[in-house]
This record gives sequence, structure tokens and C-alpha cells, in this order.
Amino acid sequence: MKRSFALVDVLLVLALLCDRPWAASARGSSHSHCKGGDSGEIRPHSVTITEFGAVGDGVTLNTKAFQNAIFYLNSFADKGGAKLFVPAGRWLTGSFRLISHLTLWLDKDAVILGSQNSDDWPIIDPLPSYGRGRELPGGRHQSLIYGHNLTDVIIAGDNGTIDGQGSIWWNWFHNKTLNYTRPHLVEFIHSNAVLISDLTFLNSPFWTIHPAYCSQVTVQNVTILAPLESPNTDGIDPDSSENVCIEDCYISTGDDVIAIKSGWDEYGISYARPSTKIIIHRLIGETRSAGIAIGSEMSGGISEVHAENIQFFNCTTGIRIKTSPGRGGYVRNIFVSNMTLTDVNVAIRFTSHYGEHPDQFFDPSALPVIERITIKDVVGENIKFAGLLEGLEGDNFVNICLSNITFKVTSKSPWNCSYIQGYSDLVSPEICKPLKKRIYPEHHSDCYHLSNHLWSSNNQRKETQQPIA
Repeated sequence: MKRSFALVDVLLVLALLCDRPWAASARGSSHSHCKGGDSGEIRPHSVTITEFGAVGDGVTLNTKAFQNAIFYLNSFADKGGAKLFVPAGRWLTGSFRLISHLTLWLDKDAVILGSQNSDDWPIIDPLPSYGRGRELPGGRHQSLIYGHNLTDVIIAGDNGTIDGQGSIWWNWFHNKTLNYTRPHLVEFIHSNAVLISDLTFLNSPFWTIHPAYCSQVTVQNVTILAPLESPNTDGIDPDSSENVCIEDCYISTGDDVIAIKSGWDEYGISYARPSTKIIIHRLIGETRSAGIAIGSEMSGGISEVHAENIQFFNCTTGIRIKTSPGRGGYVRNIFVSNMTLTDVNVAIRFTSHYGEHPDQFFDPSALPVIERITIKDVVGENIKFAGLLEGLEGDNFVNICLSNITFKVTSKSPWNCSYIQGYSDLVSPEICKPLKKRIYPEHHSDCYHLSNHLWSSNNQRKETQQPIA
């Protein structure tokens, strides 16, 4: 059985972060780019989970206590909302559903533990934009903490912990004994005004935090941990959602740190709900996969993604766009800046034949549109490949713009580019031929989010740096 993170591991990670200047600079900034709610919002009604018979011994199953407490608090939803307090202890539970106008608040020594009995995680319908469970046909297990058609929900605390105890699910996955797709740790569907902050999330059975068809979602000051070998334990996956803000987070998991999605092949095309207006600020991550992934499920479209002040280390890929014939949809207007990469195999990767289709009914002629991708102000140490940028024949990825990028690479062939078109300035090592045309002065308007004042500042840098041919 694979080793899971315990609280002692969390303390060790946080201690290491405190010793790293780059980590301290990324978290705890007083300037917030998120416009979400206040985790300390006063609710006029409050109860403690122990009032409903819960026992925090790590052994007693408390699913009914959580369900009964939330049922009771629902009567206050139209009276200013309510707060459910989870005190110090280890509170074992199966899946439970939240309500609108609720704050779920964890004490700093509170640990919510996911049951390791799959019967405690009900089966629910697949998402319509996927047409089936992501891993297996049919339904899927409900997440440990679940919300549907909600508004004004807060999950927060004084760095309390939510531990999915996912190792048993990972073993079932590897042994191919699952009948349904594994559950997330936290999932909201068709919900708005959601705030998740100041908590630690451990060992999710599958993706950790998954807002789908949501708006106005904020995830702030969270730590997400799972073993680097754990399968598909993504950190935060905005899915067909808009106005999502992710800020001041540390994430170390077995799959993508952040994965932005919007539906799968013909189901995503039909459902047609994009992910848009996604803000990511001050993020630190480690993974055996990608730091920020866009796709591979992107058939409803993804646009207006701004990621700044990012630090990834010990990753397979820094930034990755994943798509395939049959996906349709689009990825456009993506802006990544001020990123530091350390010990990364591929800094920037576009994968156009990712494969993985929900069924045989996808249309292979449904080609994705990939355009206006800007990546600027990036440095990297111990990078194997600067870029593997693979577009599709007959479907070039266009207006790809790379500016002020410096990688110290170990490969003799740092760039490999095909079926892409774009521009670059101040890129080292020397960029591949399809991107050699200069951004400034004639092409800056083709590049997303590069304004005239950036043109001026770029020209000033050119006066002090040797241009790259």
C-alpha cells in the first residue's frame, strides 16, 4: 500500500516552506486579486458537530451527525445563514452534502477523515459534459464534501485538515477493481459564491477540489498534498466554470497541480459551457505531471486565463495544453507571466494527440482551435527541454507569443515545434523557427495581453541585452 500523508508530514512540509525564501514570498501576501467572500463572515446561527452526536475518535462513523446538523441548519438559510463548527478531533465520515448560506469551519486541530468503505460514498450521475464517469462508464462516487445548486458557501478554518484517506482508492484503481469513477474530495456543481480557504487537503481519492458549472469561486491559502505517485490526484480543477480565483496555495500531488477543463469530446461540445475568467496568483507546486494544465477535456472552450507569480519545481511539465482531434472547442487568450521553474523536464508543452475519448461516437474531424497564448517573464533552472510544441496538421496553433524567457537546459535540442505559428522576443536558448518572428514592433497586437507600454519596456530591455537571432 502506498504511503499517505499524515499530519506530521504536513508540519514537515510547512516547516520546509518557511525555510524557503521563494515560498514565503509566494504565500501570505496582503494584496489579493480575488473578489470572493470573507471566510470570517459572521453567520447569525452556529452549532458544533458534537451537538448532533459526533465523536472525534477517528473510528466512529459520523456521517449521520454531519447530515443531521446540516438538515437542522437549513432552517436558517433564509435568516442570514449558519455555521457548522468542527472542533479538535478526528472526525470520520462518509460523503455529505452542504446547503446554501453555510460556513463549514474547522478548528486548527480538527481533521475530517474520509471513510475507507466505498459504500459510504454514494453513486451519482455522470456530468453531462462528460457523458460518463471520467474513468469508467456509468456513474461516479459522490465527493466527500459535495454541493449542488448552492449559493454563498464557505469551507474554511484555522488550517484544519480534510483527509480523504485515498490510499485504498488508489489501490483499487491500480488493481482495476473499481466499478465506478473515484470520488473527489470536494466538488461543487451549478453553484456560485463559493469560498474555500485556510485549510489543508490530504490524500484525495481522485481530483481534490472540483468546481463544475460554477461561478464566483475562490480558493485561497490552501495546502493540498498527496504522494507524488498517487494516481490522478489533481489539486484544483475548474471545469466549465467562470470567475474562478486561485491564490496563495501550495500544492504537491500525483497529477496536475491546476487543471482547467470544460467537457469531453461530443458531450462537452453539446453542453457548450466554457471555462473562462480564471485567475491564478502566487502558486507553488510540485508534481509528476503538469504545473498548470489546460485540458485535455476542453471541448466547451477555455479562455481568459491569467496566471502570474508561479513557482513549480520537480515537475514533468511547467505549462501544458492538452487536446486531440475529436475535442473541438478552443483554448484562447491565455496569459502566463512571472514564472520560475526548477528541475522540470519540459518547461512548455502543447500536446495535440492526447487521445482518451469517452466512447466511439466522437467526431475525429472536430478539431480544436488554439490561439493567442502568451507566456512571458519566465526563468528556469535544470530544464531538460525548453519546449515541445506540437500542433495539428491542417489546424495550426496560432499567435503563440513567448517573451523574455531564459532557460538553462540540459538537452542539445531544447525546442521541438510543429504546426504552430507565432512570435518571440528575448528567448534563450534560441527559439524554434516557427516562432522566430519578433513580437515587437509589428506583431504585439497579435499577442494576447501585450500592450503598448510593454512594447516600450521591452525595447528598453533590448538596449541592455543582446538580441537572440
